[in-house]
Amino acid sequence: MSVANDDEPSYIDYETFLDPGFSPAAFANTLVLATNNPNDAPLDLSTPLSRVLFDIQEIDSHIDVLTTRSAIPLLTHTKEQTEASGRIVGELDTQIKALNDSYKQLEKEVIQKHAEAEEVRLVASRLWETLKLGRAVGRALQLGRQLEVQHAELTGSASTTVTTSSASYGIERVAVIRTLRDNIYLPTERSVRESAERIIREFSMGSASGTLTFAQSEETRARTVSGLTTLYLLSPTTLAKNEKWSPTLMLQSLESYLRTALQSSTASLSRALATLPSLERTLADVTARCQNVVALEAVLEATKIPSHPLVQGQQATPKTGGNMLQPLLAYLETGSLASYFWRTMASNLAPRVQEIMNKGGVSARTLRTNRQSVGEAIKECVVKGCVLPSAVAGAASGDRGRNDEMKDGEKSGRWEREVAVMVGSVVNNIGR
Repeated sequence: MSVANDDEPSYIDYETFLDPGFSPAAFANTLVLATNNPNDAPLDLSTPLSRVLFDIQEIDSHIDVLTTRSAIPLLTHTKEQTEASGRIVGELDTQIKALNDSYKQLEKEVIQKHAEAEEVRLVASRLWETLKLGRAVGRALQLGRQLEVQHAELTGSASTTVTTSSASYGIERVAVIRTLRDNIYLPTERSVRESAERIIREFSMGSASGTLTFAQSEETRARTVSGLTTLYLLSPTTLAKNEKWSPTLMLQSLESYLRTALQSSTASLSRALATLPSLERTLADVTARCQNVVALEAVLEATKIPSHPLVQGQQATPKTGGNMLQPLLAYLETGSLASYFWRTMASNLAPRVQEIMNKGGVSARTLRTNRQSVGEAIKECVVKGCVLPSAVAGAASGDRGRNDEMKDGEKSGRWEREVAVMVGSVVNNIGR
């Protein structure tokens, strides 16, 4: 198809130039070969160059003619487009102005009111936090006053006055709460803890001279359970990460009781072995101490673990529904308190016996002479020491409740390992 008009014929081959596969290099090579002999040297390039320049001038002239003819339609079209664009811009300006006015109205009616509402919400939130704080402080003061009155009734001490002052955000930072903690809670907690520890420390269901009556033993049991529960609940609940909670105050108090009984028994029995005439009386005292340990074990076994309000979930070491004996046995790594008592005392007593024998003299000779009778006396002491006091046996559960019905052979058989350990710690170190 020719681009030139019919009344303006052109020799330019527009089809060649419009071909998508047109190559300038190939076209130039064709022109050179058409105007020269390939064997000529040098080639004449002026003729093909003139041809190209003439074609360019022809195309330029043709463009000029077309532009001149179409100038008026082009200008008319451009004018129409410009006028249309102007009308569009005018319409857009009106719409943009209306949009800006709407936004200002919206800002006035919504955004400003939202900011005011946000301020109101913040004020209401802070008022609610203040109200909750006030209620918590009031509740704490009420409980503090009740605690103060109850403690004063129990101890007969004068009450402490709590003074109020300005409060700040956070109950732990409220001055009156700090005053309540320092003047009432901490002193009361310390007093209650000391009383509970004293109850455990003074626990006794009898002595070598006699046992308590049933009423006295029940009173002692009730006081002991109260002390144990108090120490259980007062045990610290602040734990390190992944640390299991345990009733440390209760366990430490019970361990101290056992340690005191063991130290007293070991010391007195060591002295008695050096002076045999006092051995019978000393063994009776040791038997009474062990019976108190067995009685304490019965009380612990019969006392269920209370629910601790500050210990939840997996933090609590004792399982729900267990008794207070379980955590103590786990803490001491033993199967029973009687076994722990005799085995620990045996390990402490062996060096004392060796010391007596190494010193020699009358004490060593007397002890060696009475070796067999001393062993029998210690065996009887162990067997009797593992029997519950009569006032406790009736109320205890399981096998302990039938101690009075057990024969001597059954009693000694049950504790034969403890008997062997205790007798061996003395007899085996006496020599022959």
